[in-house]
Amino acid sequence: HSFFKEPRRKQTSSSPTSLLLFIEQQYPTMSDVDTGAAPEPKKYQTYALEVDPDQDDKAKEIKLCNFSRPHMRAFHCSWWCFFIAFFIWFAIAPLLSEIGPDLGISKKEIWTSSVISVAGTICMRFVLGPLCDKYGARILFTMVLCCCAIPTACTGLVNSSTGLIILRLFIGLVGGTFVMCQYWTSRMFTKEVVGTANALVGGWGNLGGGVTQLIMGSVLFPLFKTGMSSEMAWRTVSIVPAFIGFMSGVAVYFISDDAPKGNYKDLKKNGLMPEVSAAASFRSGALNLNTWVLFLQYGCCFGVELTMNNAAALYFKDAFGQTTESAAAIASLFGWMNLFARGLGGYLSDKANARNGMRGRLWIHTLLLLFEGVMVLIFANTNKLGVSIFVMVLFSLFVQGAEGSSYGIVPYVNPPVTGSIAGIVGAGGNTGAVGFGMTFRQFAPSYREPFMIMGFTIIGSSVLSLFIRIKGHAGLICGEDSEEVKKANETTIAVPAPEEEDAEAAE
Repeated sequence: HSFFKEPRRKQTSSSPTSLLLFIEQQYPTMSDVDTGAAPEPKKYQTYALEVDPDQDDKAKEIKLCNFSRPHMRAFHCSWWCFFIAFFIWFAIAPLLSEIGPDLGISKKEIWTSSVISVAGTICMRFVLGPLCDKYGARILFTMVLCCCAIPTACTGLVNSSTGLIILRLFIGLVGGTFVMCQYWTSRMFTKEVVGTANALVGGWGNLGGGVTQLIMGSVLFPLFKTGMSSEMAWRTVSIVPAFIGFMSGVAVYFISDDAPKGNYKDLKKNGLMPEVSAAASFRSGALNLNTWVLFLQYGCCFGVELTMNNAAALYFKDAFGQTTESAAAIASLFGWMNLFARGLGGYLSDKANARNGMRGRLWIHTLLLLFEGVMVLIFANTNKLGVSIFVMVLFSLFVQGAEGSSYGIVPYVNPPVTGSIAGIVGAGGNTGAVGFGMTFRQFAPSYREPFMIMGFTIIGSSVLSLFIRIKGHAGLICGEDSEEVKKANETTIAVPAPEEEDAEAAE
């Protein structure tokens, strides 16, 4: 902190009295220094990004090539940890067509293991949401990644369908990291850009699903198979994602921060953050109707993506006679769309919000869900490989765009308990995956009927946007933004005129 200000260039009078008054205004006395307010006891007094002090020093901008603490370091740690979580979670998925015959497991038993792998995450997301409000995302990321790396490394010990189901149950708990992923960026970025921030970290994290299909099924598995049998290859290859997951969990603990002003432990010690009751946080989030509408809608976008992560490679191998390696490569295209599609959904949500407030966000969200459902119906009735791949890519764009727009809405529902709401909504994704997975299991080995049911369910979920009514904000077709919200939006988009900027520079 500097006690001196640079004198202004303009001086209106040269009289002694005016000169003394000028000096008194520009330079503090020792009395002023002694009684000056102490700086706020936070970890960082300056930031690399422009922040909003009224929103707890959250960043008002996103600089993707910046890795400085606390904002952008948390941003990059968030998507990387979620990416690695997917690498652990679905490492086994592209290998199921090899594991099944080796262990004598039927397709229904394989689908049971896939359903269990996402079912276990439901409870984790309910639990981790309130814990984020209490402890922050950083510590929880470390705990979950390190713990779930252990069963992943034990994949080679599986010898029966029961063993596979139990193994995938414990591995699937890593899917709960999505809650920390979305909570962390909501904690670091202002409401005006949080839709884009949440969508980018979620999308780049989800990209791990597509990359895992490619790396495990088309790169590492063939590589391991060159020096051993195919069975020994799938039994040993999962050591790679397990090691990377464990090391990532350890690293994130030491190189990042819980919040813009520091870690939760220090903030509570310095009186900058109140103690939070996890139970009260969850109760408040769970009693909000908007939370459950978003829960159902998220089941129809992220739940669809999780189902495709388990089904795509099997589908292209069974329906079009592809090899394990080529089916995995094709299936990875679905996940690769996360590179930009989810971020695009969040970006469109933020832009619609700047123009039309919450009503804009809701319309973008509704249309993305509607088009997603239509594309699933088209995909279900496509019989040519090339066309099927093309439609799947379009289908993926809308799936991930809807995921991004979902978490453009979440931070507005009830800001003080965003962690709990993010956890409940995130659990909706896994609940949807369980429902769709059971449908595929029921109709196995047929794929058309499950895809048709999925498509019509998604279209139906888009209508639920009519019931989202957030306090102070307009609904999809009814209501108006409050004066406070309108004023905040006007302040956010206000840009100084060039003449004003020039005048400030001259001073």
